[in-house]
Amino acid sequence: MRVHFISIGGAVMHNLALALHHKGYQITGSDDEIYEPAKSRLAKAGLLPTELGWHHERIDTHLDAIVLGMHARKDNPELLKAQSLGIRIYSFPEYMYEQTKDKKRIVIGGSHGKTSTTAMILYALKYHQFKFDYLVGSLIDGFDTMVGIDPSSKIAVFEGDEYLNSALDPRPKFHIYKADVGIITGIAWDHINVFPTYENYLEQFAIFINDLPDTGTLIYCADDPEVKKLCESAPVIAHQKIPYQTPAFKIENGQTIVQFSKGWTALQIFGLHNLQNMMAAKYACMEAGLTEAQFEEAMVHFKGTAKRLEVIAQKPNSTIYRDFAHAPSKLKATINAVKQLHPERKLIAAYELHTFSSLNKAFLPQYHHTMSEATVKAVLFSPKTLEMKKMPTLTIEEVATAFGKGVNVFTNKEELHQWIQQQYTENEDILLMSSGTFDGMKTDF
Repeated sequence: MRVHFISIGGAVMHNLALALHHKGYQITGSDDEIYEPAKSRLAKAGLLPTELGWHHERIDTHLDAIVLGMHARKDNPELLKAQSLGIRIYSFPEYMYEQTKDKKRIVIGGSHGKTSTTAMILYALKYHQFKFDYLVGSLIDGFDTMVGIDPSSKIAVFEGDEYLNSALDPRPKFHIYKADVGIITGIAWDHINVFPTYENYLEQFAIFINDLPDTGTLIYCADDPEVKKLCESAPVIAHQKIPYQTPAFKIENGQTIVQFSKGWTALQIFGLHNLQNMMAAKYACMEAGLTEAQFEEAMVHFKGTAKRLEVIAQKPNSTIYRDFAHAPSKLKATINAVKQLHPERKLIAAYELHTFSSLNKAFLPQYHHTMSEATVKAVLFSPKTLEMKKMPTLTIEEVATAFGKGVNVFTNKEELHQWIQQQYTENEDILLMSSGTFDGMKTDF
């Protein structure tokens, strides 16, 4: 098979290219920008384009398929050439479905917790030596790529993003995977640039539920009122509904201990959302063939996922965390999780506005009081980021008003770094939250 990737440098795109390369496919690709770690990983596999840019001459009738990334526009010269030649064009989700259409597909959807839940499922299945295909939104311990395809597997586990499928198709990605087992971890309005109203956003999850087959299974978080209402009011169909809730737990000396089937057991993860995610993962793994006891055995050893409440520094009376939180619900839950673990410590929380939604004036009020549990709090946004995304300007006053009383707002990473250092005496926890990098700010506090 010869497959060409238009926008091969994307986070998941280059991972799929590597997975197919390892499978024995002939892979080529193009992009107008490729950053690390994709650049080095593609180069090592001999897949890095010799020059950047779009070149229509790379497209010919010898290709079996084109995989089109979200970064590519409708007028991309390589896309136009492929269309004129009648070459089959797939979006990334469409190609993942094509590779797994004869397998049992477990799709994890929700506004938050998708990556963590997916990582738990993958970890437990691998721990017990199950074979499976997978797609996850972050590189996780024990896995060389974010995408894996095993010709001998009978199970596929996909993190189901609700963002758009491709430049040619505005459907959400998680609709394309055609789940046999669907999971909804939580619903809180996000992606305002794509779903301008909450009702429109909610509708995508209703479609996800209704698209499940008669023999399918719906696993949903009953602790989330919106999810519970949506799933329990869905039309009566033949598939099984499995609600889950936060398990019984306690915190002793900064460690979370949970009630498992064989008694109280210490875990390496913490936070209400992580415990809820674990329950979703348990039922998904049982659908895949694991027993409850097997899943619990694996979870004792699970350390979490990169950038999801990840510990980046540890001192006697202080821990510094990094988290991917960017939506309002994620922000609030992450702050509460850290505060609950060490309630006696002060908490310094900093958040970067980085996504289209978070930088949108109409969406900013959704963040009101989401950081209230932190002792001192700060928000960073970069005027340069707004300019690059071609969005209207924001003022410090507008952001401060949206977040509420006591939030310090910065537009310069050095000033934020200096502010955190002034607050920090090594007796506080620090929590850095962003889907970006805080504009490259150092984390050496």
